[in-house]
Amino acid sequence: MGLYQANPGAGTEVADLRTYLEAHNGMKGLEILEPSDVQHAAQLFRRDGFVVIANALTSEQTDFLAKGCAEVIEGILALDEDRAGNRGSHRYSFGGSSLTRSQLHRPEWQMLLDVPVVDQVVSEIFGSQDYVLRAASGDFCLPGAVEYQPLHSDIRDWRSSTSTPFSAFFDPEGELTIRDLPCPYVCVNFLPQDVTRLNGPTRQIPGTQKSRVRIPSLADEPEWMRLSTVCPAPAGAIMVRDVRAWHGGTPNVSDAIRSIPNLEFYAPWFREPMVPGIDYADYQKLSARAQQMARFCVADSGQKLVTGPTLRAL
Repeated sequence: MGLYQANPGAGTEVADLRTYLEAHNGMKGLEILEPSDVQHAAQLFRRDGFVVIANALTSEQTDFLAKGCAEVIEGILALDEDRAGNRGSHRYSFGGSSLTRSQLHRPEWQMLLDVPVVDQVVSEIFGSQDYVLRAASGDFCLPGAVEYQPLHSDIRDWRSSTSTPFSAFFDPEGELTIRDLPCPYVCVNFLPQDVTRLNGPTRQIPGTQKSRVRIPSLADEPEWMRLSTVCPAPAGAIMVRDVRAWHGGTPNVSDAIRSIPNLEFYAPWFREPMVPGIDYADYQKLSARAQQMARFCVADSGQKLVTGPTLRAL
């Protein structure tokens, strides 16, 4: 059993984990592209279930996003003195910590709708510009998030509305699953800070977006999967993910918060239930292209959108 399988608490165990991750963490052969590599990005995405592109944000945009994340995090943490989190201890969802399940009411997330390489790559993946925004969310983890989040997928086949308000693909003949389809749902994570071996990089298991194999539990997960993390990756980069691919959070044994805000998009032919994330007045201020993307996320003109932090469980 490798050291990574321990359940560290404090002191020596955390120090040992930090040493181990510094020496071994990180996906071997991770390729980081540039914004001009749109077609190659789509190819890697289809092969691996994710791709990383550097220099997607300018330094000014990166700083603006980092400050916005810090403000949102401050409001969330004010409700959680024990740092219990809503994705495990010291782990939080930006969407799950918002009354609207989204941060689209924030100008920092609205800015992300107009990042050119995002539109270019997502359009290339879907083969169309007529995709739509699902939500503006993401997650963050605090120093002290010393446990691994189980590997999981962000989408599943249909379940009854009594068990979840969000339901996906259903084949009444039982022959096809969501994994047999072209990618239905893309998540674009933005990096407002460097992602390192120590600050909770996302682990991604390449090529699992179409796998029907049972996702291993933490107890059964092999060492190479624990260390298959998307790092190092620079601030200002994006990570574009097929949400069906297996992924999970990892320990943040650094001295700083790691945030990865996101935008989530549905393919032109795919929908799940959506809830409003931006009021009509703010929606009218978006660019024409951003309005087209967010057209199913806007509240009615007479509806007052109530925003703010919450700690409800996801």
